[in-house]
Amino acid sequence: MTHYDKSTIKRSPLARARGAAGGLSDGIRDWWGDAPKWQRWVVYGVVLLLAIVAPSPIIGSFMSPYTDWTSLLFNPIGTFVLLAIGLNIVVGQAGLLDLGFVAFYAIGAYTLAYLGTAHGWPFWPTLILGIFMAAVSGVILGAPTLRLRGDYLAIVTLGFGEIVRITAVNTNEIGGARGITPIPHPPAIFGVEFTLNPLPYYYLLLAFIVLTIIFSIRLQRSRVGRAWTAIREDEDAAELMGVPTFKFKLLAFALGAMVGGLAGTIFASKVIFIAPTNFPFILSATILAAILLGGAGNLPGVILGAFVVAWLPERFRGFADYRILVFGAALVLVMVLRPEGLLPSRQRRAEIKEGTGGLGGLGAEVPSPDSDPDAAAVEASR
Repeated sequence: MTHYDKSTIKRSPLARARGAAGGLSDGIRDWWGDAPKWQRWVVYGVVLLLAIVAPSPIIGSFMSPYTDWTSLLFNPIGTFVLLAIGLNIVVGQAGLLDLGFVAFYAIGAYTLAYLGTAHGWPFWPTLILGIFMAAVSGVILGAPTLRLRGDYLAIVTLGFGEIVRITAVNTNEIGGARGITPIPHPPAIFGVEFTLNPLPYYYLLLAFIVLTIIFSIRLQRSRVGRAWTAIREDEDAAELMGVPTFKFKLLAFALGAMVGGLAGTIFASKVIFIAPTNFPFILSATILAAILLGGAGNLPGVILGAFVVAWLPERFRGFADYRILVFGAALVLVMVLRPEGLLPSRQRRAEIKEGTGGLGGLGAEVPSPDSDPDAAAVEASR
């Protein structure tokens, strides 16, 4: 039997390109993981300051030369970021593949729209009720389905998203295919009126994003977050170690749905008109792509992925009909060179390196980014 020295096996060009692409983001991740608390707070402050001054026309002239930058910051950028944070609880932290997340977004939006137009409910109580209704829907979806895993769970959640959309189309009480209008705006806050101007809505959305980030980080560091990590890595082992996996998966669905419902209520109050066409399946797929692009389970990566997915198509709008082709090519290039995401957590990178993928039954066949197909072929031929 021929003996091969692994040190003599040359890395393929793809493996070398992956290593080069991952050097910068891995360095940032490692620095962040070892950074003292004061440095982290400085970074938090700088990022928040950038978010506050982001609507500046000077920034907009470069970031979005073809569309209104402030409107773009609210939707899709801000909306995608909030939705990605919510879906990350389900996908990134608990490892449950949800392809129907848009349903909770729609439930929050329709709750505000229907109660505001038909019954004259004020904004803030309706927002709270919209979040509650989305959470209840998450429990209703999860209770009978969360014993499924992997692609079976994904198919069921996809069907739930389509059921909600088709129900909205065929229910005249909530506008049917015509939709609902005019949805009332929120009341003034500190003298700032909410009209069609996107700037107040952007800052309102930014405030909720900050609160949701704090909530998500606290969850991730708690006993609940550790239980989700155990479920994501190996659900059977977690069950044997005494983790009530079904209860924690149901909690993940409910909490993720709450964030989706929150995003829906804010979106509906800004656009003043919603219809079933606002909530297609492709929106769920896009938010999931943003999470995987940024690095599932790592909140800074998820936010970066959502920003990139929302911003790039508008930045390429000058390419006209080819902009989606350019956008898709950029995503494919990133995922080939960086399959674990732009800013993966150490834990997520280790999971993919071991071949677990970190998405329940799906992703188990994902190879290590550092692996070399040529070396694997040599090993297999021994």
